[in-house]
Amino acid sequence: MAVAIRGTRANRGTRPAASGIAARRARHVTGRTLTYAVLLFWAFICLFPIYWTISTSFKDQVAVLRGPEYIPWLQYQPSSIGWDSVLQGDNRDIFIRNARNSLLISLASSALAVVLGALAGYGLTRFRYKFGRMGNKDISFWFLSQLILPPAAVVMPILILYRELHLLDTQIGLIVLYTVVNLPIVVWITRDQFNAIPVELEQAALVDGASLFGAFFKIVLPIATPGLVAAFILSTILAWNEYFFATVLTATNAVTLPWLVGAQVSSQGAKWWAMAAIATAAILPLTIVGVFLERYIVRGLTAGAVK
Repeated sequence: MAVAIRGTRANRGTRPAASGIAARRARHVTGRTLTYAVLLFWAFICLFPIYWTISTSFKDQVAVLRGPEYIPWLQYQPSSIGWDSVLQGDNRDIFIRNARNSLLISLASSALAVVLGALAGYGLTRFRYKFGRMGNKDISFWFLSQLILPPAAVVMPILILYRELHLLDTQIGLIVLYTVVNLPIVVWITRDQFNAIPVELEQAALVDGASLFGAFFKIVLPIATPGLVAAFILSTILAWNEYFFATVLTATNAVTLPWLVGAQVSSQGAKWWAMAAIATAAILPLTIVGVFLERYIVRGLTAGAVK
Protein backbone atom coordinates (compact mmCIF):
# COMPACT_ATOMS: atom_id res chain seq x y z
CA MET A 1 0.00 0.00 0.00
CA ALA A 2 2.91 2.38 0.85
CA VAL A 3 4.59 1.56 -2.46
CA ALA A 4 1.43 2.42 -4.37
CA ILE A 5 1.11 5.76 -2.53
CA ARG A 6 4.75 6.69 -3.29
CA GLY A 7 4.23 5.79 -6.96
CA THR A 8 1.16 8.01 -7.14
CA ARG A 9 3.04 10.92 -5.56
CA ALA A 10 5.93 10.43 -8.02
CA ASN A 11 3.53 10.50 -10.96
CA ARG A 12 1.96 13.68 -9.59
CA GLY A 13 5.42 15.27 -9.39
CA THR A 14 6.38 14.45 -12.96
CA ARG A 15 3.17 15.79 -14.55
CA PRO A 16 3.87 19.51 -13.84
CA ALA A 17 7.47 19.10 -15.07
CA ALA A 18 6.33 17.42 -18.29
CA SER A 19 3.66 20.06 -18.87
CA GLY A 20 6.25 22.83 -18.27
CA ILE A 21 8.61 21.32 -20.85
CA ALA A 22 5.78 21.03 -23.35
CA ALA A 23 4.78 24.67 -22.75
CA ARG A 24 8.35 25.89 -23.23
CA ARG A 25 8.65 23.84 -26.41
CA ALA A 26 5.39 25.27 -27.73
CA ARG A 27 6.57 28.83 -26.96
CA HIS A 28 9.87 28.11 -28.70
CA VAL A 29 8.15 26.79 -31.82
CA THR A 30 5.71 29.71 -31.84
CA GLY A 31 8.52 32.21 -31.45
CA ARG A 32 10.54 30.71 -34.29
CA THR A 33 7.46 30.59 -36.51
CA LEU A 34 6.69 34.26 -35.87
CA THR A 35 10.33 35.19 -36.44
CA TYR A 36 10.48 33.41 -39.79
CA ALA A 37 7.12 34.89 -40.78
CA VAL A 38 8.37 38.44 -40.05
CA LEU A 39 11.64 37.77 -41.92
CA LEU A 40 9.80 36.37 -44.93
CA PHE A 41 7.45 39.36 -44.96
CA TRP A 42 10.37 41.78 -44.76
CA ALA A 43 12.25 39.89 -47.50
CA PHE A 44 9.15 40.16 -49.70
CA ILE A 45 8.99 43.92 -49.11
CA CYS A 46 12.69 44.34 -49.94
CA LEU A 47 12.75 42.08 -53.01
CA PHE A 48 9.41 43.01 -54.56
CA PRO A 49 10.68 46.27 -56.17
CA ILE A 50 13.49 44.29 -57.82
CA TYR A 51 11.03 41.69 -59.09
CA TRP A 52 8.71 44.45 -60.34
CA THR A 53 11.62 46.05 -62.25
CA ILE A 54 12.67 42.76 -63.84
CA SER A 55 9.11 41.80 -64.79
CA THR A 56 8.43 45.26 -66.25
CA SER A 57 11.51 44.93 -68.47
CA PHE A 58 9.76 42.03 -70.23
CA LYS A 59 6.48 43.88 -70.85
CA ASP A 60 5.34 45.84 -73.87
CA GLN A 61 3.59 49.19 -73.79
CA VAL A 62 0.11 47.67 -73.60
CA ALA A 63 0.98 45.39 -70.66
CA VAL A 64 2.65 48.25 -68.77
CA LEU A 65 -0.31 50.61 -69.18
CA ARG A 66 -2.87 47.92 -68.43
CA GLY A 67 -2.09 47.95 -64.73
CA PRO A 68 -0.47 45.72 -62.10
CA GLU A 69 0.32 42.35 -63.63
CA TYR A 70 3.12 40.39 -62.02
CA ILE A 71 2.91 36.75 -63.19
CA PRO A 72 4.23 36.15 -66.73
CA TRP A 73 2.30 33.94 -69.15
CA LEU A 74 -0.66 34.02 -66.77
CA GLN A 75 -1.35 37.74 -66.48
CA TYR A 76 0.72 39.01 -69.41
CA GLN A 77 2.74 37.69 -72.34
CA PRO A 78 6.48 38.45 -72.00
CA SER A 79 7.96 40.74 -74.64
CA SER A 80 11.54 41.76 -75.46
CA ILE A 81 10.67 45.26 -76.66
CA GLY A 82 12.36 46.84 -73.63
CA TRP A 83 15.63 44.99 -74.16
CA ASP A 84 15.49 45.50 -77.93
CA SER A 85 15.22 49.26 -77.46
CA VAL A 86 18.39 49.16 -75.36
CA LEU A 87 20.57 46.56 -77.08
CA GLN A 88 19.86 47.22 -80.76
CA GLY A 89 21.11 49.88 -83.16
CA ASP A 90 22.61 53.11 -81.86
CA ASN A 91 21.07 52.57 -78.43
CA ARG A 92 23.37 49.59 -77.95
CA ASP A 93 26.47 51.75 -78.40
CA ILE A 94 25.06 54.35 -75.99
CA PHE A 95 24.31 51.67 -73.39
CA ILE A 96 27.80 50.16 -73.67
CA ARG A 97 29.40 53.61 -73.37
CA ASN A 98 27.38 54.48 -70.27
CA ALA A 99 28.04 51.09 -68.67
CA ARG A 100 31.77 51.48 -69.33
CA ASN A 101 31.73 54.96 -67.79
CA SER A 102 29.86 53.70 -64.71
CA LEU A 103 32.29 50.82 -64.26
CA LEU A 104 35.42 52.93 -64.66
CA ILE A 105 34.22 55.84 -62.54
CA SER A 106 32.86 53.70 -59.70
CA LEU A 107 35.92 51.42 -59.47
CA ALA A 108 38.48 54.23 -59.74
CA SER A 109 36.75 56.50 -57.23
CA SER A 110 36.23 53.61 -54.79
CA ALA A 111 39.89 52.59 -55.01
CA LEU A 112 41.03 56.16 -54.31
CA ALA A 113 38.53 56.52 -51.47
CA VAL A 114 39.74 53.28 -49.85
CA VAL A 115 43.42 54.27 -50.12
CA LEU A 116 42.88 57.73 -48.66
CA GLY A 117 40.26 56.55 -46.15
CA ALA A 118 42.48 53.71 -44.88
CA LEU A 119 45.34 56.11 -44.21
CA ALA A 120 43.02 58.57 -42.47
CA GLY A 121 41.30 55.87 -40.43
CA TYR A 122 44.63 54.40 -39.34
CA GLY A 123 45.92 57.81 -38.31
CA LEU A 124 42.80 58.53 -36.27
CA THR A 125 43.21 55.27 -34.31
CA ARG A 126 46.98 55.32 -33.71
CA PHE A 127 47.87 59.00 -33.32
CA ARG A 128 46.46 61.95 -31.40
CA TYR A 129 45.46 65.04 -33.34
CA LYS A 130 44.42 68.47 -32.16
CA PHE A 131 42.68 70.99 -34.39
CA GLY A 132 41.64 73.86 -32.15
CA ARG A 133 39.31 72.26 -29.63
CA MET A 134 38.71 69.26 -31.85
CA GLY A 135 40.29 65.92 -31.01
CA ASN A 136 40.27 62.55 -32.74
CA LYS A 137 36.64 61.80 -31.88
CA ASP A 138 35.52 65.21 -33.09
CA ILE A 139 37.43 64.83 -36.35
CA SER A 140 35.90 61.37 -36.89
CA PHE A 141 32.43 62.75 -36.26
CA TRP A 142 33.14 65.63 -38.65
CA PHE A 143 33.89 63.10 -41.38
CA LEU A 144 30.66 61.25 -40.66
CA SER A 145 28.62 64.46 -40.53
CA GLN A 146 29.48 65.17 -44.16
CA LEU A 147 27.10 62.38 -45.15
CA ILE A 148 24.09 64.48 -44.14
CA LEU A 149 25.14 67.37 -46.40
CA PRO A 150 22.57 67.55 -49.22
CA PRO A 151 24.11 67.48 -52.71
CA ALA A 152 21.90 70.39 -53.83
CA ALA A 153 23.67 72.64 -51.30
CA VAL A 154 27.08 72.25 -52.98
CA VAL A 155 26.22 71.55 -56.62
CA MET A 156 26.42 75.19 -57.76
CA PRO A 157 29.94 75.86 -56.35
CA ILE A 158 31.10 72.53 -57.79
CA LEU A 159 29.55 73.37 -61.17
CA ILE A 160 31.32 76.75 -61.29
CA LEU A 161 34.61 75.22 -60.12
CA TYR A 162 34.44 72.41 -62.68
CA ARG A 163 33.68 74.89 -65.45
CA GLU A 164 36.79 76.90 -64.58
CA LEU A 165 38.93 73.74 -64.35
CA HIS A 166 37.46 72.30 -67.59
CA LEU A 167 36.28 69.17 -65.76
CA LEU A 168 32.64 69.27 -66.89
CA ASP A 169 31.53 66.12 -68.72
CA THR A 170 34.79 64.29 -67.94
CA GLN A 171 35.43 61.00 -66.23
CA ILE A 172 38.22 62.53 -64.12
CA GLY A 173 35.79 65.09 -62.74
CA LEU A 174 33.31 62.47 -61.57
CA ILE A 175 36.09 60.25 -60.19
CA VAL A 176 37.44 63.08 -58.04
CA LEU A 177 33.97 64.11 -56.88
CA TYR A 178 32.83 60.57 -56.03
CA THR A 179 36.08 60.00 -54.13
CA VAL A 180 35.36 63.02 -51.95
CA VAL A 181 31.71 62.05 -51.50
CA ASN A 182 32.48 58.46 -50.45
CA LEU A 183 35.51 59.30 -48.32
CA PRO A 184 33.57 59.92 -45.04
CA ILE A 185 31.92 56.49 -44.95
CA VAL A 186 35.23 54.82 -45.86
CA VAL A 187 37.05 56.65 -43.05
CA TRP A 188 34.39 55.58 -40.57
CA ILE A 189 34.48 51.91 -41.61
CA THR A 190 38.28 51.67 -41.67
CA ARG A 191 38.54 53.50 -38.35
CA ASP A 192 36.35 50.88 -36.67
CA GLN A 193 38.34 48.13 -38.40
CA PHE A 194 41.71 49.43 -37.18
CA ASN A 195 40.31 49.98 -33.68
CA ALA A 196 39.59 46.25 -33.47
CA ILE A 197 43.25 45.35 -34.23
CA PRO A 198 45.47 45.18 -31.10
CA VAL A 199 48.28 47.74 -31.04
CA GLU A 200 50.59 45.08 -29.54
CA LEU A 201 50.90 43.42 -32.97
CA GLU A 202 52.44 46.55 -34.45
CA GLN A 203 54.64 47.11 -31.40
CA ALA A 204 56.00 43.57 -31.75
CA ALA A 205 56.77 44.22 -35.44
CA LEU A 206 58.55 47.48 -34.54
CA VAL A 207 60.62 45.64 -31.94
CA ASP A 208 61.61 43.10 -34.60
CA GLY A 209 62.98 45.92 -36.76
CA ALA A 210 60.05 46.81 -39.01
CA SER A 211 59.38 50.43 -39.86
CA LEU A 212 56.07 52.15 -39.17
CA PHE A 213 54.95 51.77 -42.78
CA GLY A 214 56.27 48.21 -42.85
CA ALA A 215 54.16 47.28 -39.82
CA PHE A 216 51.16 49.00 -41.42
CA PHE A 217 51.45 47.24 -44.79
CA LYS A 218 52.62 43.82 -43.57
CA ILE A 219 50.70 43.43 -40.29
CA VAL A 220 47.71 45.75 -40.14
CA LEU A 221 46.46 45.76 -43.74
CA PRO A 222 46.22 41.94 -44.12
CA ILE A 223 44.16 41.74 -40.93
CA ALA A 224 41.97 44.67 -42.00
CA THR A 225 41.25 43.19 -45.45
CA PRO A 226 37.55 42.39 -44.74
CA GLY A 227 36.89 45.97 -43.68
CA LEU A 228 38.70 47.39 -46.69
CA VAL A 229 36.78 45.10 -49.03
CA ALA A 230 33.49 46.12 -47.41
CA ALA A 231 34.39 49.80 -47.73
CA PHE A 232 35.35 49.31 -51.37
CA ILE A 233 32.12 47.48 -52.20
CA LEU A 234 29.98 50.04 -50.43
CA SER A 235 31.77 52.91 -52.19
CA THR A 236 31.35 51.16 -55.53
CA ILE A 237 27.62 50.74 -54.95
CA LEU A 238 27.19 54.39 -53.95
CA ALA A 239 29.18 55.63 -56.95
CA TRP A 240 27.43 53.22 -59.33
CA ASN A 241 23.97 54.41 -58.25
CA GLU A 242 24.73 58.15 -58.03
CA TYR A 243 22.40 60.18 -60.24
CA PHE A 244 22.29 63.84 -59.17
CA PHE A 245 25.88 64.89 -59.83
CA ALA A 246 26.08 62.72 -62.95
CA THR A 247 23.07 64.55 -64.38
CA VAL A 248 24.30 68.06 -63.55
CA LEU A 249 28.00 67.68 -64.41
CA THR A 250 27.81 65.50 -67.54
CA ALA A 251 26.15 65.71 -70.93
CA THR A 252 27.67 63.29 -73.45
CA ASN A 253 31.12 61.87 -72.78
CA ALA A 254 30.93 60.89 -69.10
CA VAL A 255 27.25 59.99 -68.70
CA THR A 256 26.51 56.92 -66.57
CA LEU A 257 23.80 54.27 -66.36
CA PRO A 258 21.61 56.14 -63.81
CA TRP A 259 21.60 59.09 -66.22
CA LEU A 260 20.49 56.76 -69.01
CA VAL A 261 17.61 55.50 -66.86
CA GLY A 262 16.38 59.05 -66.33
CA ALA A 263 16.81 59.82 -70.05
CA GLN A 264 13.93 57.44 -70.85
CA VAL A 265 11.50 60.11 -69.63
CA SER A 266 10.61 62.65 -72.32
CA SER A 267 7.81 65.00 -73.26
CA GLN A 268 5.98 62.03 -74.77
CA GLY A 269 5.99 60.16 -71.48
CA ALA A 270 8.12 57.53 -69.77
CA LYS A 271 9.30 54.43 -71.60
CA TRP A 272 8.81 52.16 -68.60
CA TRP A 273 9.86 49.01 -70.47
CA ALA A 274 13.21 50.51 -71.56
CA MET A 275 13.73 52.14 -68.16
CA ALA A 276 13.15 48.81 -66.41
CA ALA A 277 15.53 47.01 -68.80
CA ILE A 278 18.35 49.49 -68.13
CA ALA A 279 17.68 49.37 -64.37
CA THR A 280 17.78 45.55 -64.44
CA ALA A 281 21.09 45.60 -66.30
CA ALA A 282 22.44 48.03 -63.69
CA ILE A 283 21.20 45.94 -60.75
CA LEU A 284 22.63 42.58 -61.86
CA PRO A 285 26.38 43.33 -61.45
CA LEU A 286 25.88 44.67 -57.93
CA THR A 287 23.72 41.69 -57.02
CA ILE A 288 26.39 39.25 -58.20
CA VAL A 289 29.10 41.11 -56.27
CA GLY A 290 26.96 41.17 -53.14
CA VAL A 291 26.25 37.42 -53.31
CA PHE A 292 29.87 36.35 -53.75
CA LEU A 293 31.40 38.86 -51.33
CA GLU A 294 28.70 38.78 -48.66
CA ARG A 295 31.01 37.40 -45.95
CA TYR A 296 33.50 40.24 -46.48
CA ILE A 297 30.73 42.83 -46.30
CA VAL A 298 29.32 41.41 -43.05
CA ARG A 299 32.73 40.99 -41.41
CA GLY A 300 33.84 44.44 -42.48
CA LEU A 301 30.73 46.31 -41.39
CA THR A 302 30.56 44.53 -38.01
CA ALA A 303 34.25 44.90 -37.16
CA GLY A 304 34.70 46.52 -33.78
CA ALA A 305 31.08 46.01 -32.80
CA VAL A 306 31.95 43.27 -30.30
CA LYS A 307 35.13 43.35 -28.24
